[in-house]
Amino acid sequence: MIRSMTGFGDASAQIDGVHYHVEVRSLNNKSFTATISLPEHQQALEAPIDAVLRRTLNRGTITFTAAVADTSASAAMEVNHEALSRYIEQVLAAPAMSANAASRERVSIDAANLLSLPGVLRPPSDESDRLKKAVTVLEDLAGKACEKLVAMREREGEALLVDLLGERDAIVERLGEIREKAPAVVLAYETRLRERIDALLTEAGVALQPVDVIREIASYAERTDIAEEISRLGGHMEQFAQLLSAKDLKPIGRTLDFLAQEMLREANTIASKSPDSEISKRTVEIKGSIDRIKEQVQNVE
Repeated sequence: MIRSMTGFGDASAQIDGVHYHVEVRSLNNKSFTATISLPEHQQALEAPIDAVLRRTLNRGTITFTAAVADTSASAAMEVNHEALSRYIEQVLAAPAMSANAASRERVSIDAANLLSLPGVLRPPSDESDRLKKAVTVLEDLAGKACEKLVAMREREGEALLVDLLGERDAIVERLGEIREKAPAVVLAYETRLRERIDALLTEAGVALQPVDVIREIASYAERTDIAEEISRLGGHMEQFAQLLSAKDLKPIGRTLDFLAQEMLREANTIASKSPDSEISKRTVEIKGSIDRIKEQVQNVE
């Protein structure tokens, strides 16, 4: 079973007047990279959320986003009355205020501006308990969102599997045609060589030793022998099929990518060694399928 690295999952819950919503998105990447976005007062939860993601997802660029909306009365910030009083005292004690008692009596103070001063508002006294509850809820929701994301990855993986097997079958078919055609290439060369030699010798009136012809044919056969490359490419195709048919959930994307590079290496060697036009045509088709495989396995986990 193979999985795509592209997916999306979300989950939400309403608990004690607090609404939690999380989203997880993933794109292809050679390794695991997570970007976690949490509300300001839940920044300390990044490490446990990262651990949840790593337990479920092996590769990909992961983006996790959480939104927490607390509509309960306990969400209100507490006013630090000591700090607020001190600010007011300092305002009233300013030189301009002290010099004119009448102005001091008429002064008005903007409450909104006072509340925005450092230290006037502070988190609720039960902030630690609220954070503990939030981490439990968000870890649970992250797990559920990841389950949805994995399910989507598996659905996309099924489509990838069909495409990859189709390309693999096309390569095996073309490789079989090359395997059948390869022995005839040397025989055709031998026939052409003997015909040219016979024609030239007849005109020149001289004779050529058979051993010389045999030596030339043997040299040509060695230069154009692609049996080893055909065998190795065939072995790669068998391994490719085995990886795709594996029943475990072990990530195989990197292995498939490396295997595709080895396939292309053998196909290039076949193309460079064989002078036959039909074999060249089949090799071009094989290389096209391998290129499509290379593109597709980039998104396999």
